[in-house]
Amino acid sequence: MSTRPALSGYRKDFPALHQKVHGHPLVYLDNAATSQKPQVVIDALSNFYQCDNANVHRGIHELSHRASVAFEKTRERAARFINAQHTEEIIFTRGTTEAINLVANAWGSDAVKEGDVILLTEMEHHSNIVPWQMLARRTGAKLAFIPVTGDEGLLDLSRIDEFLTSKVRILALTHISNALGTINPVSELCAKARRMGIITLVDAAQSAGHSPLDVREIGCDFLALSGHKMCGPTGIGCLYGRLDLLETMSPWQGGGDMISNVDFHESQWNKVPHKFEAGTPNIADTIALHAAMDYLDEVGRERIAAHDTEIGSYAFEQLKRMGKIRLFGPREERSGLVSFLLHNIHAHDVVTFADQQGVALRGGHHCTQPLMKKLGVSSTSRASFYFYNTTEEVDHLIDVLRGIQKFFGE
Repeated sequence: MSTRPALSGYRKDFPALHQKVHGHPLVYLDNAATSQKPQVVIDALSNFYQCDNANVHRGIHELSHRASVAFEKTRERAARFINAQHTEEIIFTRGTTEAINLVANAWGSDAVKEGDVILLTEMEHHSNIVPWQMLARRTGAKLAFIPVTGDEGLLDLSRIDEFLTSKVRILALTHISNALGTINPVSELCAKARRMGIITLVDAAQSAGHSPLDVREIGCDFLALSGHKMCGPTGIGCLYGRLDLLETMSPWQGGGDMISNVDFHESQWNKVPHKFEAGTPNIADTIALHAAMDYLDEVGRERIAAHDTEIGSYAFEQLKRMGKIRLFGPREERSGLVSFLLHNIHAHDVVTFADQQGVALRGGHHCTQPLMKKLGVSSTSRASFYFYNTTEEVDHLIDVLRGIQKFFGE
């Protein structure tokens, strides 16, 4: 199996990939935690601080004008990136976690009542569990979870009608599992929920930079994404919300820019989306996110998705041939990551030994402790890929893992 030349050619754009770690060429396989950044994104950050550094929206001088224009152009770009109908449907956040917390507080505090059900899945990241637990504690709502079918890591949709009841107020689920590589049928599930009047939120942290996203086709009410997992900087992300919903919601945080008028005893809120963006925003990283989205569309998200499927499936098959290994997630139609356990070898030992060979993996519960408990494990090792990874790097990973097995006498 050969690497797709059109995608491996983009490796040259990523300065961090061209280094040695512990004397070995870096093999970066921790993309589900954060992706590397192309030079154009680094340049966008540097250019802002060198030339246009000023606060947005409140200044009249030229630097503030340039910063404000670039900042709002990123909002327009993000709307196109996910095919939102209105630019105002894009709210800038620190990332997926803050976006979900915003919904749980600004929407959930008014909309969710005692006895309501918040429906999640057993494969959710902590960022799509804990905010809902906090909301349930405040309101008296209950949590329910669509089950996962063991190591294969698929949602048990044979029982979906048992879960989508009239008591469910919101269905919040991940598009792609960061621990299993499962690609969930979010369009199908959102359509079922919509027919019952259930609000939906999609966690797109693992999918936004890996495949085309169309919020109108998905049919979700909210969608959250993180810039740092899609070639952008850390500390910046987006919440998409249906405009009519956002207009009914109260602000979450108070301060500058989210108001239209302030008196000593009361205030009036700014228009959407600004009423959800209190204080000085993350200007530089927002502008650099624009560069990241441009870059990903230059590469082609359809091509990235195809590469993910190809390299993820290749890695799964090569790992399966090793023996004395437990694999997690779907055997077919998986994304570009594989979680595994080597027999009698702790995930942290695997990751530590791999690092000494220049291979960057992730070991632990991947912020999915409830899922790990369901699977009967405390942690897994995870290799996660992006379009700049090659099958030759997968082959090197296999060699390193065989060396680890030999060292531990397995």
